[in-house]
Amino acid sequence: MTKALSPSLPIAYSKEVGAAKQRGAPIVALESTIITHGMPYPGNIDMANSVEAIIRAQGAVPATIAVLRGTLHVGLEAEELEQLAQTTDALKVSRADIAFAIAERRTGATTVAATMIAADLAGIRVFATGGIGGVHRGAEESFDISADLEELARTPVIVVCAGAKAILDIPKTLEVLETRGVPVVTYGSKDFPAFWSRVSGLDSPLMLNSPAAIANFQAVREQMGIDGGMLIANPVPEADEIPRDEMEVFIARALENAEKDDISGKAVTPYLLADIFKLTQGRSLKTNIALVENNARLAAEIAVSLAG
Repeated sequence: MTKALSPSLPIAYSKEVGAAKQRGAPIVALESTIITHGMPYPGNIDMANSVEAIIRAQGAVPATIAVLRGTLHVGLEAEELEQLAQTTDALKVSRADIAFAIAERRTGATTVAATMIAADLAGIRVFATGGIGGVHRGAEESFDISADLEELARTPVIVVCAGAKAILDIPKTLEVLETRGVPVVTYGSKDFPAFWSRVSGLDSPLMLNSPAAIANFQAVREQMGIDGGMLIANPVPEADEIPRDEMEVFIARALENAEKDDISGKAVTPYLLADIFKLTQGRSLKTNIALVENNARLAAEIAVSLAG
């Protein structure tokens, strides 16, 4: 059930999202760390505009979520999106610090967890992203586990992604999701994907072949009073993937570089993604954009099915 908004919470809807809420139109939430921390300007604004256009083409409304100078924005106007894309000092906010950004009137880009929280507050049921965070490699020593997994267990939003980021320990990530009771559904495949690659070497816990089937599954969960979110893993299109064996070589080298440079905490993922971009000579970014666009398309189709 969607949480009740406090009347004193500073929240702003874009004109498009506000109108969509009034008429009960399908809406798809989008995170903003991919804009501020995922790729440089102007590629980030081109990607953001492309993803929003894809969602509109499927009959849904995009709602990019961010905290701008202390106000939680659900949906950004074109000029706000452009300004965010050029921001160099945005906080990367998750469950622990999204309220801090609001309280301190800061600008913050939302991670998967923070975007889910905001989407739930706004009554948005579907969210498209690139890949979720999870259990980091070596977590048995570092205890580095993303808040995304806990959010999936508690917040009732369908998250469409290309699997867990391949830099993570994917088997342990799936174990945590199973323990927390989060349904993990791969769209159209029995193989769980690994972000840049269509397969991870692991079987998917569940598989469904249509947006309508995913919407029906969620409807039954709600009828039974089962709370928490659902993870939809959508394999990157075959023409855009980097095969798993090839990616593992790049990831191993990037992890070695991160350890050598003593990178930790929230800095790990941006560092690894930037290093992998260099190691793959830009191929990883092209694949990243392709999978985000692919996820946006599926998320919009699911949102339309839910609304219908």
